[in-house]
Amino acid sequence: MNFVERFTRRGEPVGVADRSLAGLAHSAHKWPIQYDSIELFAIVADLMTITLISVLCGVVYDLLGSTTPDFLAKSLGSAILASALFISVMKSRGMYRPTELLVLRNQIRGVCLAWTGVFLLLAGAVFALKIGSYISRGSIMLFAASGLITLIVVRSLMRDLIANGLAGRRFSGRNIVLITDHSQTGASLFHMLTSFGFHIQGHFIIPPPGADARGGEGLAAKVMEQVRGSDIGEIIIGADPSRWGELRTHVAELKGQPFPVSYIPIGAAAEIFKRPSRELGKAICVELQRGPLTATEYTAKRSIDLLFAGTAIIVLLPLLALVAFAIKVDSPGPVLFRQRRCGFNSRSFQIYKFRTMSVLEDGSSIVQAQQADRRCTRIGAWLRRTSIDELPQLFNVLEGSMSLVGPRPHALAHDNEFDKIVRKYAFRRRVKPGLTGWAQVNGYRGPTPTSISIERRVEYDLWYIDHWSLWLDFAILLWTPIEVFRGQNAY
Repeated sequence: MNFVERFTRRGEPVGVADRSLAGLAHSAHKWPIQYDSIELFAIVADLMTITLISVLCGVVYDLLGSTTPDFLAKSLGSAILASALFISVMKSRGMYRPTELLVLRNQIRGVCLAWTGVFLLLAGAVFALKIGSYISRGSIMLFAASGLITLIVVRSLMRDLIANGLAGRRFSGRNIVLITDHSQTGASLFHMLTSFGFHIQGHFIIPPPGADARGGEGLAAKVMEQVRGSDIGEIIIGADPSRWGELRTHVAELKGQPFPVSYIPIGAAAEIFKRPSRELGKAICVELQRGPLTATEYTAKRSIDLLFAGTAIIVLLPLLALVAFAIKVDSPGPVLFRQRRCGFNSRSFQIYKFRTMSVLEDGSSIVQAQQADRRCTRIGAWLRRTSIDELPQLFNVLEGSMSLVGPRPHALAHDNEFDKIVRKYAFRRRVKPGLTGWAQVNGYRGPTPTSISIERRVEYDLWYIDHWSLWLDFAILLWTPIEVFRGQNAY
């Protein structure tokens, strides 16, 4: 019998011997911070870090004699403005949640995008207000660079701190009573709650339906007997939502106690609690599948596509002309490669790319590019590695068959193949395909030689569709050049 089994009684409170075992389980030195306070702690850490770096940069430039006498006030002002914008962006994206703080890669990406966006916004404001003469450009550039590095270092330290705290159960927390529908649920919740700092002083199992009617003291009465006169701070119930009829009765009987009662849904039906919801009259409407963008969302996304694609074509026109000339000189054949792809709502369209191979495949059988592919022309290998061959798709964006951000389209032959491998593959067609996408900035760029690689790409594509926002599009656009520079799977 393990510790959790000793700690569990069917409708009975924990015994004296089990109390001592529970105390031993939590005898490790506790930190003076609760798990629920980690988010606030991280926000304060960012505020202090940004302020300190801004002031230090001002001091450095003052020692070099490059600042004005009121450099300290300007440094604090810059820190307040930058931290307010940065923390707001990170908070809105949920990057301060403890579970997110544990994923260092996502944190680094989020910090880079948010910090870069903050300084681009501030640069635009300075230009628009014509106040550049009042600001030390060198100090601001030093602030931007050192602040980014320091925030990433702080994220790494914070990740290690949280991970060690969870592993050693060092977060301080309130005393609770746990009620579950069976012992297996109790075992999993026990380990989760104790790692978050909760002290489980008693564990009760909900009896089978009709058990209370056969006589004996009810569950609620046993729980109240346990918590009466104690230092219990909360009652937590973990059970399958299908038993809500019974749970509601038990909760009603617990209302005589001055404790908060929380519910953790368990089982397959618990997935519905993770879905977005809205009020529909007096009812709650749960979104099981996100529909197409609303008229407002579509207009905003399309406007950004036209603005960015049009500007990019004008700026890159000399490069596009130079690449076209080089392709024509390098090997015989057309400059552009056209291939049928599947777009929004399964509509077929022709995608444009610079020709990088000696073949122009567009049939029922297409071989994916491979590393050191002999079909690549001399300049084609370089174009593929740098993703310059994809730039003509900016014209696809202008004509409306593609968007700047969305799931990457595949050849029709590969679409038919992947549709048989991945059950939800067709769901990608609920939005326009993109020049870049969430899967690409998360490492799933280039060919998909295995079923696992295409399944993972589809997972990221579907996540993007379900969580779309303009900010997410901006984040992907900012991160794409970094992935292109890394050159992972680019051949």
